[in-house]
Formats: sequence, C-alpha cells, structure tokens
Amino acid sequence: MAKINKETYCKRRSLLKNNFESGLLLFLGNNEVGMNYTDNTYRFRQDSTFLYYFGLDNPGLAAIIDIDKDCEMVFGNELTIDDIVWTGTVPTLTERCQAVGINKTLPMQGLKQYLDLAQQKKQPIHFLPPYRGDHSIWLWELIGVEPAAQTEKASVALIKAIVNQRNHKDEEEIRLIEEAVDLSTEMHLAAYSMVRPGIHESQVAAVVEEVACRHGNTLAFPTIATIKGQVLHNHGFIHKLNDGDIFLLDAGAETRYHYAGDLSSSMPVSEKFTERQAVVYEIQLRSFFAAVNNLKIGVPFRNAHIAAATEIARGMKELGLMKGDPAEAAECGAYALFFPCGLGHMMGLDVHDMENLGEQYVGYADGQSKSKQFGFKSLRLARPLEKGFVFTIEPGIYFIPELMDKWEAEHQFTDFICYDRLRSWRDFTGLRNEMDYVMTDTGARLLGNISKPMTIDEVYAAKNSPSTIHF
Repeated sequence: MAKINKETYCKRRSLLKNNFESGLLLFLGNNEVGMNYTDNTYRFRQDSTFLYYFGLDNPGLAAIIDIDKDCEMVFGNELTIDDIVWTGTVPTLTERCQAVGINKTLPMQGLKQYLDLAQQKKQPIHFLPPYRGDHSIWLWELIGVEPAAQTEKASVALIKAIVNQRNHKDEEEIRLIEEAVDLSTEMHLAAYSMVRPGIHESQVAAVVEEVACRHGNTLAFPTIATIKGQVLHNHGFIHKLNDGDIFLLDAGAETRYHYAGDLSSSMPVSEKFTERQAVVYEIQLRSFFAAVNNLKIGVPFRNAHIAAATEIARGMKELGLMKGDPAEAAECGAYALFFPCGLGHMMGLDVHDMENLGEQYVGYADGQSKSKQFGFKSLRLARPLEKGFVFTIEPGIYFIPELMDKWEAEHQFTDFICYDRLRSWRDFTGLRNEMDYVMTDTGARLLGNISKPMTIDEVYAAKNSPSTIHF
C-alpha cells in the first residue's frame, strides 16, 4: 500500500502558509467519542484537514502554524504508564511529529496559554467551523467564541486556502484514492455474485463490508444495500430479496490512509431485469455517459448535471411519462421528479470532500450561487472543473410515490409531466450507478484498475460469476 512521505506534509504546510501574512492557523484534531459510556468509544476517525497537513492519526492533538514566527507546533500529551497498559508500546508524540516534519511539540495545557498570548498581542486566530460538539466547547474555552457564533466567525480566508489546496489532488493522493476505489469495486463485485431471491439485505451488506474489513480497512460511509431504491439514503437492512426486485448497493471503502472510494450499483434480484427495468436501466446509463461526455477542463460541472438531467427527461418522454423539450425540462427543474439529487460531489480524504468546511466553498466558485430550487439545491458540485479534481458521477432514476403525489396536487410542471401515466409506475422504486473520476490535462479519467459492471451484459456476467459465499 502506498503512503505519504514527510516531504509531502512539509510542502502542504508551506503552501498553506503562503496565503497568510500574519496570525495563527489553529487546527483541532478529533478526540475519542463515547458510544454509550466514556471508555466504550466509536471507531476513532481523525479530522481530515488535520490529517492532510499533519498526518497524525491519534486522538487528543491540536496544532498551530504561527505565521509571524514561521513556526509549526503540535500540542498533545505523551502516554502515561496507565495508558500504555491498554495501548501497548507506541512511538512517542515527538517521534510521530518528527516523522511528518514537525520538530516542536508542547503539552496540551500549553495550547490555551499560547492562544491567550496571541489574543493579548491582537494576532488574528484563524480557525475552521466545527462539526463536533466537543470542538465547539473546546473553541469556546480556548478563544472565547461562543458555539452559536463559531460558524459565522470561522476564518473564510483559511477555509478558501484549504479548499483550494485539497481540491487539487496530486499523483500521490490519486494513487491512494485509486486503492480505495479498487477495494470499493471488490465490495460491489461480491454483491453481484450473491444477490438472488430468498436472501436478506443484511446478508449482502455483511459480505460487502467484510471485503473492506478483510483488507484491514473500513467503510467510507454507512452502506446502502436495499430493494427500496427510491429511498435515496436507506441504511436499514430489513427486507428479503424477491423475484422481480431491483437491488441497489451504494458502498465504498476507506483505506488505512483514510482516502475514500464511492460507488453505486443496481442489479436484478432475478436472473435478469424485467423488460421495463431494462429500459429504465438503459436510460440511466445514457444519462451517465451524457454527463461524462461533458467533463472538460474549465467547463462547469453543472453542465454535466444538466446533460444527465436532459437525457433522463428524454428517456421519460420515450416512456410517455414526460412531454415537451427535454432540454427545457432539465433547465427548469421538471426532471427532478425522477432525479431529485445532485450528479456528484468532490471526493478524497472525505467521501464528500471537505463538506464540513462549507459546500458553497468546495463545490462552487466565487461568483456562483447555489440554487434553492428542488433538485438543483442538492447539487453539491457546480464549479468549473480543474486538473486534479476528483469527484463522483451518479445520476439516478427514482419513482417516489410521495413526491409524485405532492407535485400532482400542486400542479407542478404540468407542461412537462404526464401525471396520468405515472400511476402505473408507483412501485418501480429506483436505480443508480456511480463511478469516480479525476480531471487530467487530457480530460476526465475513470479511477480504478478493476472494472465495475455497467452495461446490462456486464451486470449479468457479474451475477453469474462464482461466489464463495455459502449460507
């Protein structure tokens, strides 16, 4: 497995410092979080920005980059003998910091003293918006900013500088992301070979997640493994798979270096799709490749979203469920009855990269504003594409009875939607496929070295591949 070397971390911090003339850059690492009592914790996950600049995958740490002194330091406490009884022998904090190019370490109690002195000198303290409750309290204690004001007072300059760096993946990061994508593909292939009538969603989810664990990794996000594909984020595994169902899997691996993969697949539970399912699946594939064909350097990702939406509207018109000009249906938002979410999102150390820093900053360029309209408001990425951007492509087609009823009652988009024809489609559920791409000098490149089934023939071949799973 590839790893990141010390020089990379030093270079990242150096590039970040070039954006500031004075002040302190404050980074809070994550702490252990109790699941049902203090010592029974959730799996520890370090803050991704802390990982990106400092590479220290341990709880109880904070860091400061002092621009005025051109000094980088990490605050934390060395393990006591009581700790070592439970953890075993581990490298000291000093040793771990030296491995990432940090030569100054201080006890955690020194953090507030350092910040107090900076405030007395009226040095600007740049901090990021917290997404955990303990960080909100910690910031309040450290610099006196009340939790309710922290998002507003977070440093926009620091957010933008970090986003501009982390949005552009170098070859080292891309190799690490591809490892996660390949592992994610293995997870999906395991599902294809075992999905059949009579088993339960939970059995498929267990096998999928075992692939990640077997390789010493974990999940990038909670697995979606469901026959209720019209529910976009369905995390319950409670249904039995029956003939005629469509099984939808949305699952991805996070490697030990914390880079993510994110894929989704749709497959028949029976040996083959029904005729109606196959037609909708082909429309979804057309929308997928329409989006991919619009991925170009300098062209807004929103264009790819519109291309996918147009193709979905065209397909729904072919089925008699929509009417009018498909391109107009896409631009006005009528398509969102069938595709109510965004086409894709940035991906890297977070499966939805840096969304804790603010979706507007990550997915939208200066001067672009996010729409409040249904469908478009869920578009996480719209900005012009640049070299090094890593993102997902995931159009879907969903038949959501509650949404159909609401729009019909409100007489929405009656120039485009044939509500009378929709009633016989209420039980179709939904399907989607997702793949991961990186922008290069020559255009978009599909990430990964293992092929995930996409065409119907590829899906059938994967379903017929030998399975080592027995029940």
